[in-house]
Amino acid sequence: MKLFNSHVVTDYIPIIIKSEISNNLSLTFVNDERRNIMSDWLSLLGKTIIVTGGSSGIGEAIVKELLQNGANVVNGDLREGSIQDPRLTYVKTDVTNPEAVENLAKVATQINGEIWGVVNNAGINKPRVLVDPKDPHGKYELDVHTFDQIFNVNVKSVFLVSQAAVRRMVKQRHGVIVNMSSEAGLEGSVGQSVYSASKGAINGFTRSWAKELGKFNIRVVGVAPGIMEATGLRTPDYEEALAYTRGTTVEAIRAGYKSTSTTPMGRSGKLSEVADLVNYFVSNRASYITGVTTNVAGGKSRG
Repeated sequence: MKLFNSHVVTDYIPIIIKSEISNNLSLTFVNDERRNIMSDWLSLLGKTIIVTGGSSGIGEAIVKELLQNGANVVNGDLREGSIQDPRLTYVKTDVTNPEAVENLAKVATQINGEIWGVVNNAGINKPRVLVDPKDPHGKYELDVHTFDQIFNVNVKSVFLVSQAAVRRMVKQRHGVIVNMSSEAGLEGSVGQSVYSASKGAINGFTRSWAKELGKFNIRVVGVAPGIMEATGLRTPDYEEALAYTRGTTVEAIRAGYKSTSTTPMGRSGKLSEVADLVNYFVSNRASYITGVTTNVAGGKSRG
């Protein structure tokens, strides 16, 4: 028994194709319109924003979103990223070096005469335990070098970059500092005490600087990501170290990232979800928000 005769089939296929083309064009139009609406809504067009550590991971996602919203972005990183855009300026920067940081701020200022905002995103993490009874003074026991390295990149850089930018923002009488914290900085983390402490220090910067700089119309806010999709920090060495410090296996660590029970939302966060919040915070739509650090952790941390 034939379900379709040749006439019906011949006439039906073009209708499907036309319908799909129409739907695709409509979807493209809606997405373009949404992007235009969001760009206009945030009013970041032509604003110059520094992002440290913008060549990979969360930083790269932030850079991408800022560019899509029309901002001029200055990426301060040790290596150049893959994004190419006429409004993206790369400045090779050791964020722990005062002279390099001052040069970063100088380059940013030259684009249109001011720095609208800074996203302090650069950071490192090396899991270590305070003491290792199985291997005293061993590979994964915390030492002074590792302590200094983490605090230099995660904390000293935030001080240096913020100071260089705020010297200019005070004269402008406006500006925004967004400090990248972490869920670990709010609730602690086994095997990551120094990383957690460094992010806790950043939270202190955010609260204190908000009180210092409000009179200059400068806002300071923090963003604390939780378990996210893979970033540049999640290297095999990192996973091996974290597994050791937690007395488990790399396989178990990786399974935790994918587990639907790790967070109330049942998934890892998307880098774009962090970038969306950062873009909002750096815009004037968040003009009365300062001194707070906001979780992007799928409900795992609440506070």
